[in-house]
Amino acid sequence: MPIHEKNLIRPENISTHDNLVMDGIDVSGDWSTFIKTRVVADYNEDLQDEIAALPGGEYIHRCWQCGSCTNSCTINAINPDFNPRYWIYLIRMGFESELVRDKDLIWQCVSCNKCTSACPRDVVPEAVMKATAHWLERKGYTRKSSSTVFDEVFSEQVIERGKIEDGEVVMNFFNRTGQKLTQPWLIEMVKRMIKNLPVQMLTMMGLATIFKPKTRNWGPARDAINDYIEEQEALLDEKLGPSVPYKAPEPAPTQIPAE
Repeated sequence: MPIHEKNLIRPENISTHDNLVMDGIDVSGDWSTFIKTRVVADYNEDLQDEIAALPGGEYIHRCWQCGSCTNSCTINAINPDFNPRYWIYLIRMGFESELVRDKDLIWQCVSCNKCTSACPRDVVPEAVMKATAHWLERKGYTRKSSSTVFDEVFSEQVIERGKIEDGEVVMNFFNRTGQKLTQPWLIEMVKRMIKNLPVQMLTMMGLATIFKPKTRNWGPARDAINDYIEEQEALLDEKLGPSVPYKAPEPAPTQIPAE
């Protein structure tokens, strides 16, 4: 279903003349509004299949563009530019460049799931937004989000040892995201732990940080999990191609004013 809303047309593609007379008829203002022809140079006919291959995107093909997701969206009520229906439309049409232009908006989804409750076709729009965000990461259009980095740190520790040591997770997460451990809230939390937790518990936490205990007989389970991950990654590589590292855009050249 085509998109007709004027607010979804890029401003640079709309041409309006404040003062225009044609054949003796004043067509100024809205009467002279023209939409420039859009040329899609990078049409991706596999875009819907690529999103559907990621967890959460499996039911994107069900969408019939009713707009219930956007109408119920918490973020759309604050920022009209956040439009799940429009992005699903772009994905299904294969308009990759149009989708990528909103790469910094798609991440604003707060997973309130109002859209999922309102959707009459069980598209699960919230999950589609997450799949789209991860697609942007995998294609190198955006850097990894903090939540993605945390998931990686957490999963690596679980897979390796079958146990979670909270302090190590926090330290590794801060290290990968370039954050300092001397943050006021973290210092305050440690102070309260030292003050309120039993000495035995604090001792066990300290020893766990040093000796990194593992779940007994964890080896076979770890190998099975790693085999499964490799299988899933191979399937994604087949559907989407290998992951592309994020490359920050080069800054625009400085304009030197003419004298």
